[in-house]
Amino acid sequence: MKNLVIVIAALIGFAALQPLQAQDKAWKTLAKITFKKEYNEMMGFKVDVPVFSETVQELEGKEITVRGYIIPKEGYKSHTEFIFSAYPYNICFFCGGAGPETVMEVYASEPIEYTAEPITLRGKLELNDDDINRLIYAIRDVEKVEEDR
Repeated sequence: MKNLVIVIAALIGFAALQPLQAQDKAWKTLAKITFKKEYNEMMGFKVDVPVFSETVQELEGKEITVRGYIIPKEGYKSHTEFIFSAYPYNICFFCGGAGPETVMEVYASEPIEYTAEPITLRGKLELNDDDINRLIYAIRDVEKVEEDR
């Protein structure tokens, strides 16, 4: 019985992520990157630098729609600047559960209220392959997309 409960809980958790992954092609596209090692003067050692695929490069400066989770962070400035993830906090990049291509900086036009539930955002994509103090993706002029559920 105990094993059955564990299996059911795992299936429920997996099923909860499925709709998000299935309906959000943007994250799958943004995952089309590789990394190369380059020496960084400031750090004094080699760091991983993203190499964006042509598909990703074509999206730079264009409006994208992406579904995911708000990640609370220390030094949270406002409800207009935050981190957004393809996955919930417990398995996101910052917890070691995913790669850097699964998170992005958000700069919203209007405040977006925090929720632990997935939301959909729309904004202009910005790529970063040279500032190690920032994430590799950012979206600007972001608006929350109201969804019919």
